[in-house]
Amino acid sequence: MSKDYTQLESTRIAADYQREWAKGLRAQITSGEKYAFVNADTPHELFHHIGVPIVTNQWWSAIIAAKQLSEFYFDYMEAAGFHGRLARYSSLPLIAELEGDTGRQPWGGLPTPSILCARQSADDHQKIFSLWSEKTGAPLALISSPAVPDPQADWWRLARQDWEELYHTDRLDLMVAEFKALIEQLEALTGKSFDHDGFALYMDRINEQERIYEEATALIAAAPQCPIRISEQIPNVMIPQWHRGSDWAIEHAQRFRDEVAARVDAGTSVVENERIRMMWIGAGLWFDTSFYAAFEASHGAVFAWSMYLPFAADGYIRESKGDPLRALAARVSAMNEQLHQPPWINSWMVEQAKRFRIDVALMLIPEHDRFSGHGSLFAKEALEAAGVRVIEVWSDMVDQRQWNRDEITARIVPVLDAILAERI
Repeated sequence: MSKDYTQLESTRIAADYQREWAKGLRAQITSGEKYAFVNADTPHELFHHIGVPIVTNQWWSAIIAAKQLSEFYFDYMEAAGFHGRLARYSSLPLIAELEGDTGRQPWGGLPTPSILCARQSADDHQKIFSLWSEKTGAPLALISSPAVPDPQADWWRLARQDWEELYHTDRLDLMVAEFKALIEQLEALTGKSFDHDGFALYMDRINEQERIYEEATALIAAAPQCPIRISEQIPNVMIPQWHRGSDWAIEHAQRFRDEVAARVDAGTSVVENERIRMMWIGAGLWFDTSFYAAFEASHGAVFAWSMYLPFAADGYIRESKGDPLRALAARVSAMNEQLHQPPWINSWMVEQAKRFRIDVALMLIPEHDRFSGHGSLFAKEALEAAGVRVIEVWSDMVDQRQWNRDEITARIVPVLDAILAERI
């Protein structure tokens, strides 16, 4: 690592903010305040705007994994008779809930949600949330996931302005109708009226936040050497995204961008002599994030890319054109598909790899998560055709039983050695 490299101040601030937010949320919901338990690809904006706190399924899953509890819960899952192909990332919180020992769980477990919400973007999401609803008695709102009949490979070029053409009118009509039904549920739950005029301003603020992240993305992509680790990219984007559109989130995006810009101007880099640029494809490796620094000293190899930062602009910016609910439908309608499914993912991965000058891609393939895993090999083929070496990592973002750091390192090192040998 470069002798000049130190952790971003933004990283500390984001972690502190999230820690205090989590304490506050815990106090709120344990004192009986209404809250929602929702999947990551649901319209969080509706809950935020009307003032219903949310706990996100995949965020809670990452918390459980970071506490080194996933091995226990997945062993329990199998002993309880659940089939082995159940998506780990989405099901871990449910398994912890069903196991029932709140003393073992983070926060002492979650109280019963006031409402559950899932988008039916994978075969098991509706069943996972249905079981949660049966266990707790919480009402469940399901959002449809109708397929686009002719998905455009270069979707990010159209998504900001031409989303009606990209996602199709009938599909957006359905999603807007479901959003309106969800708003009625939230109004009944809270006794508040949904402020539609205020919601338009809120959506504009989210676009403002994502444009700031777009500037940060451009700075990192164009820098001669990578100025920050992806283990810092991820929290500085992901944490504000859970709070998107808030004053703090916009201020933090600006703080992060400015700190990245200062590092680029100063020539600060992760390693002094960067020789290999890598990308991590997939969700974070939540139980072993130090792995991202494993090849810096030995090979001058830096992970310069993860999906969280560039997707902030491409996946979220949607111009409302006078209809913020419809713009929200355009944001939510293919969020997961664009991150995981062909042809959406193929071209975006290639475009990003070229932009960030990537030599090697590590592709996380969670074999039990059909949605996140089964489209990966198409993206691998596209990247290899573009000249990127791709290493498959058949593991899981939260199931550490499937992770063998020594084994995967032994597979990566010969590839890095070969690249360095070619450049002598």
